[in-house]
Amino acid sequence: MLPEWLSIKPASTKKYDGIKNTVKSLGLHTVCAEAHCPNISECWSGGTATFMVLGELCTRGCTFCAVHKSAKGTALDLGEPSKLAMAIKEWGLSYVVITSVARDDLPDQGSMHFAECISEVKKMNPNTLVEVLIPDFQGNAELLSNIIKAHPDVIGHNIETVERLSARARDRRANYAQSLALLRKSKELDKSIYTKSAMMLGLGESEEEVIKAMEDLRASEVDFLAIGQYLRPSQHHLAVNEYIKPERFDSLREKGMRMGFKYVASGPFVRSSYKAGEFFIGSMIKVGR
Repeated sequence: MLPEWLSIKPASTKKYDGIKNTVKSLGLHTVCAEAHCPNISECWSGGTATFMVLGELCTRGCTFCAVHKSAKGTALDLGEPSKLAMAIKEWGLSYVVITSVARDDLPDQGSMHFAECISEVKKMNPNTLVEVLIPDFQGNAELLSNIIKAHPDVIGHNIETVERLSARARDRRANYAQSLALLRKSKELDKSIYTKSAMMLGLGESEEEVIKAMEDLRASEVDFLAIGQYLRPSQHHLAVNEYIKPERFDSLREKGMRMGFKYVASGPFVRSSYKAGEFFIGSMIKVGR
């Protein structure tokens, strides 16, 4: 049984319904729906959505994730970049998040298509800030550079959990060190781009392991951090070991800020693309410019 602090009230508004209809009519995908995000009503009602490009089938077998999996993804929709840009223009969004499934089945792992989505969104929406949440591209710096060249405002990549539990939660092609290296490389390639990561709690990690992961992220020059509660999507997924109390999330937020993160969003329902930090991140980028 879920603790009382993990109750959330669904909402349906004209804005929510409008986003849902637009996504459906254009054949777009959102991680909000595909990953069963608990914040979907709140975010969509507020006019925020996280788009998922490169299809709805992921080639990775992470045991915590609800996105559908397959050894081979779907054929790329070459019109997706322009459809995505049109949807963002229609909603008048000032800040958007674009993520993707992993596409290990493609020669460039989908990096060029992802980059085209960023470029088209920026071309059609020049005042919109673009945050991307990218896969690890198996540590290939050349593929990462395809994303960097499209110049998103924020590059996010999630370590997901502490080092000890990484192999248990993530696909064998992903690993803790590789994710940290990708985040460090992003900064090396372009210092002007902010970096972001996220981790789940409740998988059996210790306080010391969480603090170590946060320190590792800061050592990799990560700017923004999101920490949330892992919620099991189904009985076929990794089980929840513990429900973390809100006070611990508050404590981790404070510790993260003292470590030097520019912003830490920490709470039971926080996810990597949750809107908690968007206004702050957006204002920081504008000030930086």
